[in-house]
Amino acid sequence: MSLFPPESCPRLIVKIGSALLVDPDGGVRRDWLAGIAADIAARARAGQQVAVVSSGAIALGARRLGLAKGGRASLEDAQAAAAVGQIALSQVWAETLGAEELTAAQILVTLDDLEDRRRYLNAAATLDRLLGLRVVPVLNENDSVATEEIRFGDNDRLAARVAQAAGAQGVVLLSDVDGLYDRNPALPDAQHIGRIQRIDGTIEAMADRGSASGMGSGGMVSKIAAARIANAAGAHLAIASGRIDRPLSTAARHTLFVAEKSAPARKAWLAGGLTARGTVHIDAGAVAALRAGNSLLAAGATRIEGSFARGDLVAVAGPDGAVLARGLAEYDAADAVRITGQRSGALAEILGYAPRGALVHRNHMAML
Repeated sequence: MSLFPPESCPRLIVKIGSALLVDPDGGVRRDWLAGIAADIAARARAGQQVAVVSSGAIALGARRLGLAKGGRASLEDAQAAAAVGQIALSQVWAETLGAEELTAAQILVTLDDLEDRRRYLNAAATLDRLLGLRVVPVLNENDSVATEEIRFGDNDRLAARVAQAAGAQGVVLLSDVDGLYDRNPALPDAQHIGRIQRIDGTIEAMADRGSASGMGSGGMVSKIAAARIANAAGAHLAIASGRIDRPLSTAARHTLFVAEKSAPARKAWLAGGLTARGTVHIDAGAVAALRAGNSLLAAGATRIEGSFARGDLVAVAGPDGAVLARGLAEYDAADAVRITGQRSGALAEILGYAPRGALVHRNHMAML
């Protein structure tokens, strides 16, 4: 098995894009899907637990409803198409996995389900129990109720968050491309990148924002964002082509994003957060302090953006604007503005009450 063999990866998340599962006419590519089910069955017999993040509901529903632009002409069309298509999608997965004597389970989630700590833990417990029962969970974003403000917008990042919740060691993003190139692969002399030890600005600059099929919502930018989330949780992530038969058991070119080590569960959840309520901008001295493992003090803050309450997730950005950490705010935005740049000894007089030790405490912060 070419990607994440069972002996080194007890739990695996496989994401399948719309363009692989649904043909241009809106029908399911059943023969190809049967090969995926056979691959999953082989891995299950070898002891690996596999969950699937499957796109395709909107594309399938759009065909049945006769909607233009694959059901993505408007949010309302996408929600209607998803409501119709999700039934068809779950039925196809149940039948295809059932033919391999595997039981499928359907889980629909919104962004809020994995951003809210309590609901995240509930989802994690459900996944753990299903996988322990040798069931194959099939997950998708609940597009019929998600709005522009609360949706993942692509299943790449959803797959990474599912890996985090499930405690998976590997994620495979099956797509219409075979990995990351140093430029758009359609351009002359584009070079394939096989292995990435660290995601930095150079790697992000290589991303192509397009989705080649026109059916999906994710491009290479979303896949690199997914790799960040997965790697922060200690899971390796591979981008591989699904334009071949049996892609989970066929040796083929791919890009592997290597996770250095697993972060503690709470910090991994913080690092993977997508809905920061605000941003705390800090100076170079504070950047050095955070990288040394210290908390963020008010004296190191230079500017506050957004509207947030105490306990909300906030991003922490350096002088260049790049986000280097995420954490839970110890102050609401209004008080954070009042104490920005102030030394600890002055905070009580400014606020009129005994101050907390930090703007963002190191125990509630994850470096990116």
